[in-house]
Amino acid sequence: MSHQVPRISEAEWEVMNVLWEKAPRTASEVIHALQEKTDWKPKTIRTLLDRLVKKEVVGVNQSYKVYAFIPLYTQNECQIAEAKSFLNRIYGGTMKSMLVQFFEEQSITEEEMNELRTILQEKARNHQP
Repeated sequence: MSHQVPRISEAEWEVMNVLWEKAPRTASEVIHALQEKTDWKPKTIRTLLDRLVKKEVVGVNQSYKVYAFIPLYTQNECQIAEAKSFLNRIYGGTMKSMLVQFFEEQSITEEEMNELRTILQEKARNHQP
């Protein structure tokens, strides 16, 4: 989808992860899957599903006798939107300042450095006219 991915809360991410794992799922299937990992009440989960439907991140498939929920965005689309939002809020939109801070604070393996180098070289190659 080309329009902007709506912001989703941490709790809503949990619901989305369950739907990305397997969809369509009925409300009771979503509730069952989430209760394996959380202590949330069914009412809470239904509220989160309703919110995601309102935000148009989740769609309702009515070809079943019961309503089934499906994600309208891929996990990748949501991760990219979340990363951009994070960069804008915390680092003024610049990837470089985040990476510099991250590399100063974290130890990085030789293997990870080589992987990043490869990604950057590939990106540079693709940008050449």
